[in-house]
This record gives sequence, structure tokens and C-alpha cells, in this order.
Amino acid sequence: MISTELAARLRDAGLVWHPADGDRFRIDSPELSADVFTVSTMTIEAHDFPTGTILGFNGTTEWALDSVPVEDTLWLPREDQLRELLRHSFRALRSASDGYEVDVDLLGDRRTFAASDPAEAYGQALVALIERSA
Repeated sequence: MISTELAARLRDAGLVWHPADGDRFRIDSPELSADVFTVSTMTIEAHDFPTGTILGFNGTTEWALDSVPVEDTLWLPREDQLRELLRHSFRALRSASDGYEVDVDLLGDRRTFAASDPAEAYGQALVALIERSA
């Protein structure tokens, strides 16, 4: 799982989240900062309204939270989602002595991003791609 810091960098760079089953997220609240939630039709559903997306908590009894606007959450994309978002710029994932390296083509500029976790390396590459595309 990517770090909260990297997830925030992705959001701030302009990555938009459209919640789907299996997506993980945190709620922007000091009381819940350590909790990771998963979108699931059984417990947490995304409800789209003209005013925005709300994540509804179905049958949650351990604390009083009925729903939260998606703007008050932080998406923690999975490794496969990050790789998919890189699309055609992705070139390779390699094991390295201290973790993993991801090679991408950023609009003609071949770059390598290294991290201890593949998802973190993919996330770093995606931030760079979004920033380069802007």
C-alpha cells in the first residue's frame, strides 16, 4: 500500500478518484488518521449525486459515521491501479537490491523511480507523469 504522503501528492497533482469496490481510503480527520477503509457494497458504498460523491457507511455500528463526502477522503490506490494509470508510459518493473525500480517514458524522457515497494515506485512515476502532462 502506498504511503499517505504519496497519496496526498497524487491528489494534489490532480489525480481524481471515482470510488469503486475494493478501493482503499483514509478519512481526513485526526481521530481516524490511522484507519484504512475499503469500498464494498456490503459496508461502504459510493453514492453519486449531482452535488458530488458521498461514501455511505452501511450498518456500521462501532462508531457514529453515516457518510462522508469523497472530498474529505484520501484514496490509496493499489499497485495494479497505479500501473493502469501509467498506461502507455510504463516500460518496466525491476527488482533492485533495495526494493524495486519502475521505468517510464514521460513524454519522451525515460525516467526510473525507485522505492522499497512496487506501488510506491509506481506512485512516484505517476506523480511525475501528471505534473509533466499539466
